[in-house]
Amino acid sequence: MRTILFLLQKEFIQIFRNRIMLPVIFIVPLVQLVVLVFAATLEMKNIEVVVVDKDLSDVSRRMIGKFEGSPFFKIKDFTFSVSEAEDFLRANEADMVLHIPQGFERELNRENRAKVQILLDAVNATTAGLANAYASNVLRDFNEQILVERVGVLGGRIEQVRIRYSFWYNPDLNYKIFMLPGILVILVTMIGMILTAINLVREKELGTAEQINVTPIRKYQFIIGKLVPFWIIALFELCFGLFVGKILFDLPMVGSLALLFLFASLYLLLVMSIGLFLSAISDSQIQVMFLVFFFFITFVLMAGIFTPVESMPDWAIKVNTINPLAYFIRVMRMILLKGSGFSDITREFYTLGIYAAVMLLLATWRYRKAA
Repeated sequence: MRTILFLLQKEFIQIFRNRIMLPVIFIVPLVQLVVLVFAATLEMKNIEVVVVDKDLSDVSRRMIGKFEGSPFFKIKDFTFSVSEAEDFLRANEADMVLHIPQGFERELNRENRAKVQILLDAVNATTAGLANAYASNVLRDFNEQILVERVGVLGGRIEQVRIRYSFWYNPDLNYKIFMLPGILVILVTMIGMILTAINLVREKELGTAEQINVTPIRKYQFIIGKLVPFWIIALFELCFGLFVGKILFDLPMVGSLALLFLFASLYLLLVMSIGLFLSAISDSQIQVMFLVFFFFITFVLMAGIFTPVESMPDWAIKVNTINPLAYFIRVMRMILLKGSGFSDITREFYTLGIYAAVMLLLATWRYRKAA
């Protein structure tokens, strides 16, 4: 035990002496957390619209006013030519074209129906789908308003259906609340996996690993001395990230924080074991960086931070069972936003526990072979 304490002391001294590692550990995650929560969002606002109003009627102006009053749309320009409006789309100067044909009001008065055309820049299918949904809602509200007015003029009576929405776990539909736990998991993973892998390979490059191998220090003591400091630092980063999330974004913390840190401790043991294994099969920091970023980027893109994992193909869902980020992001959101208890995350907890034990044994065995 005394040997391990000396190793831990040595590691902390080495970490705090490194002028490059300190900003990476303490400053970079804070900046990334604040910036990425605002930047990494699928919410669309200020969709730039070019209006082609060939009718110039009272009804067409009211429809345009509906779009101007929406927080999602911003009128970019007006024109009488559809081809000119399409030039805005080609030049990436607009996202949508609203085309109101001539005779729109007349058709609406005579036939009780009229056509309006929406042209969308669908290079990004996600943004085009959201813009179409927003525009459809605006047109639906406008249509209901016209219907109520016409029934009133005709002396009839219409019963409006009142819908009251109740959104569970995120009542305000705040996308930042959804994104913050996922981004926090990524930052904690960077500390646990990347820095652990780089630190051990750095020992190899400096030759200190070989010096330690010829000392009476045992392998398990050396590995504990390498893993525990970054395990503590990563848990501190998680605690600090939750504090920042609460202060800046009012992140709800419905569930047990003790349960969250218990799961985080197990998760960090797994990702650090992966980092240890990658460093054991690498001979230089450049080599291990390529390996770590290959797995790290793959894990992030398949973790469901932006889109649901269930929307992926069946083969990708099966491959995703070995993705530790997918487990932690899901559990993080369950505990913080839903207030889930241990019984709700039992499957993820035991799966991650077995996964961590296997990876730790594999990393220890591979490092013993490489020593």
